[in-house]
Amino acid sequence: MPARPASRGRPVVVASLNRAKAREIASILEDEDLGFEVLSLADVSDSTPPPETATTFAANALAKARWAARATGLPAIADDSGLEVDALGGQPGIRSARFLGEGASDEDRCRKVIELMSDVPEGRRRARFRCAAAFATAEGEELLAEGVCEGTISQEPSGTGGFGYDPLFVPEGRACTMAELTADQKHAISHRGRALRLLAKLIREHSDARGPG
Repeated sequence: MPARPASRGRPVVVASLNRAKAREIASILEDEDLGFEVLSLADVSDSTPPPETATTFAANALAKARWAARATGLPAIADDSGLEVDALGGQPGIRSARFLGEGASDEDRCRKVIELMSDVPEGRRRARFRCAAAFATAEGEELLAEGVCEGTISQEPSGTGGFGYDPLFVPEGRACTMAELTADQKHAISHRGRALRLLAKLIREHSDARGPG
């Protein structure tokens, strides 16, 4: 098991081996004053998260958070998110991370969506990012929040920021892709940012209701 970094607050583990996602979640939660030190699962465990087999983002997020809390003994945060494209019947949706199979890269998945959308006119390229974020403890406490970011699919990928489908998603009210925004701009409007800010509010309310101790 990896040596745990010196704590700068209450350690909370992100139930993902994706360090880019863990950094993004940590960055979003920094402004929420929860007193957390957000760690990647890779920082504290050699375990691999179970496969995502549920049929909703919420169920997948809760399952991963429960697993990580039990596996590490730490409070855990997990999210499940994806891109829903209206012209593709909501695909890739719940399978966004597994679109084209386990060996595909972010670039492969983006290129495939663009290919599938090649004949779709501008007025029919509506899409949204959807995220469910969950918090769980080894003692069985659980909280869940969801966030959505509406937008459209661009004609070509553009930008180098973010990850996943960010280079082809143009958020509503913007003239550039999510991957062309600064981190702060992205967090302010993204599905993950909205879900995590709501989750932080629920965590604070839960902590206040529980009281000290």
